[in-house]
Amino acid sequence: MAHEHVSNTGRIWKVFGFLSAITIIEVAFGIYKPAILHDTLFLQMNLLNWLFIILTIYKAYLIVWAFMHLEGEKSNLRWSIVAPLVFLIIYLVFILLVEGNYIFDVFKSSQIKWNF
Repeated sequence: MAHEHVSNTGRIWKVFGFLSAITIIEVAFGIYKPAILHDTLFLQMNLLNWLFIILTIYKAYLIVWAFMHLEGEKSNLRWSIVAPLVFLIIYLVFILLVEGNYIFDVFKSSQIKWNF
């Protein structure tokens, strides 16, 4: 009995359209920088940056989910791939925010000038 090949062209275009729409939203927010998002701080970072981080992580998740075919795998395999990545991404964002804030404070209150 031969296995029939099912075309996923429609699904690929839907995911492509969704990823493109999210990217267009990110670019629009980056160009216009709404004051409500840009001037409001949450955990020492403005809401616009949080929005960019969340949308980028969501796009990465969607790419892995759709193009690595994780939606058809068993739950244990999905979690063994997704859980470490989620932990590492959250850890990376935490480290970048803490270190970036420290460097900003050092340059802000010292005699050393910004040269980069």
